[in-house]
Amino acid sequence: MSRFRQRAVLTGCVLAAVLATAGLFVTDYGIHPELWLTGLALGFLALLAVLDPWLHRRRAAGLATDDNLDAAASALARALHAQWNEEYRARGLQDNLLNLHWSALEGEPGHSDAIVRAFQRSRRMVFLGDPGAGKSTTAMLLTIGLLDQNTNGPVPFLLPLSTWDPNAEDVRTWMTRRLYEDHPALRNTELYGSYAADLLVEQRRVFPVLDGLDQIPPERRPDALDRINRAFPGSHPLVLTSSAEEFAEAGTPVPGAHVVQLQPLDHEEIAGYLRAVSDPVTAARWEPIFLHLRDEPGGRLAEALSTPLAVWLAGVVYGYGEPSELLDRARFPDRRAVENHLVDALVGGAFGDRAVAHHAGASQVWPKDKATRWLAFLAEEMRKRGVRELGWWELRRSVGSTWLALLGAIVLGTIGGFGVGWLMAYASTPKLAPITGLAAGLVVAVAALYASGHRVSKPRLGVWRSLVVVSGVLGTAAGLVFGALYGLSAGLVVGLGIGVAVALRFALGSSAELSHPSSPKWTMARDRIAVWTGSLVLAVVFGAAAGVVFGPSQSGMVGLGLACGLMLGFTLSVLHLRWWWFTVARIWLALRGKLPWELMVFLEDARKLGVLRQAGASYQFRHPLVQDRLAGARPSEVPSDA
Repeated sequence: MSRFRQRAVLTGCVLAAVLATAGLFVTDYGIHPELWLTGLALGFLALLAVLDPWLHRRRAAGLATDDNLDAAASALARALHAQWNEEYRARGLQDNLLNLHWSALEGEPGHSDAIVRAFQRSRRMVFLGDPGAGKSTTAMLLTIGLLDQNTNGPVPFLLPLSTWDPNAEDVRTWMTRRLYEDHPALRNTELYGSYAADLLVEQRRVFPVLDGLDQIPPERRPDALDRINRAFPGSHPLVLTSSAEEFAEAGTPVPGAHVVQLQPLDHEEIAGYLRAVSDPVTAARWEPIFLHLRDEPGGRLAEALSTPLAVWLAGVVYGYGEPSELLDRARFPDRRAVENHLVDALVGGAFGDRAVAHHAGASQVWPKDKATRWLAFLAEEMRKRGVRELGWWELRRSVGSTWLALLGAIVLGTIGGFGVGWLMAYASTPKLAPITGLAAGLVVAVAALYASGHRVSKPRLGVWRSLVVVSGVLGTAAGLVFGALYGLSAGLVVGLGIGVAVALRFALGSSAELSHPSSPKWTMARDRIAVWTGSLVLAVVFGAAAGVVFGPSQSGMVGLGLACGLMLGFTLSVLHLRWWWFTVARIWLALRGKLPWELMVFLEDARKLGVLRQAGASYQFRHPLVQDRLAGARPSEVPSDA
């Protein structure tokens, strides 16, 4: 749905609710409520018919045209540009970016400011380097650089390969799915036609920037590379990052690709960066380390600090500490010991310190021991699933699917059944209250069980995509039931209210903003808006219906109708939304002490504190080393605050 139609539907819904209320309670001018409501209902349906995208299906039902795809690619480029620039600033790279050195395996030297030019010459590149060498940063810089140019060429789409299972789906199918997941507005058939994301991939209007071949299990890497080569042959743009050893072991070259190697940092670059990010006192503390690196350029400490990740960690960890402890050979005998120490210090130092939280802009000071335990739980859950991305909607996987479905169904069934039964208990048929409430609760519970395992599919353009038909049919059905029980006016109020609720759900569920950068907070906010809007609409509907049935002077019954409508509206709004199942899982895990109550606030603070980073609508640990280190920790190794 276009932005104009979306706003018009929302405005029409608000006007319908206001005019319905005015017609019911303002009777000084001899307005007959039933006539008023009938005319208003017909007028509302006429408005929906004018705005209904399905009625324009000749334009929307066909495959996306070239103009549709041009518009989609342009808007997608703007969204990705905003997304990755925001992440670039969040990581502090605009102020303290190490100069990443890379050279071709043939020996040609290069520098990070030449990445975009190098790609434009070859159009196919493979970046190799040790863990922490800056491969992901290079991929992000290349993506931003290409998007900065705002050309009409293919749009770079940066994706972590850890989210792809070569045995489960084709690489192009995976790219298409990720486009729909991260940018749901591509489902907007009115603006972009049908199968916009599919055609963007098929027609090479987007090209993959694939980060982390080494994150795919070893036994699957050769097949994964073979599938990538077949999907994107030598004439098509492609970027791939991997560790050098894992790429060589895969034994499958990338035809036509310019392979470059990210080089380790030397002692002068390490010293220059650490002096730049330190105050004079802290910089002086680093001098013994700089002397050691100069004297032993091939030693274990020089090797440990040879990657941008390790140098960044050292700068953060020893911002106010004493780095000379790294000279202790017994405590830090090799590179792995130094890296583990820096990761542990990063996680431990990020939490529990008011000054650190204030400097990072965190919302609160999280207890160090609890924060470490929560992050270790998330890292372990991600390790079990073999993923590197933490999507908030995937939290449900940390609770057994059967157990989660039962919890969600019981809660929703109880809320919905109690709302209906409570209202019936004070209506003209109190004897039916227990039976009606139980029946309503069972219906809601069954619907919740079905919704718990139902995945949202690609948009279909059948009659169920019709705004006016669906709103009209459901509103008429509800109106007939309530009209038979409580009279024509009550039936008209409820029918119109249900129609308004369905139209609102349709409008709010349609993404009109493809150019909006994807983020965890934004994707969750869309679900929450749909929930509370639908809840409030049905609250007003049932409140008005109670006023019609019992008389507006009985304010208690009107209030009861509002409360019951709010409960029923909530249960109907959340059934197919990821937010509800996330909330059930979050509360259950918080009750067991596995995660904090304010999970999303905690994750955003962890991002600000440098432990997490953001990739589209998901979070990631700052580096796989951080995730692996936390996932390897045992609960007994994490101190308790008890």
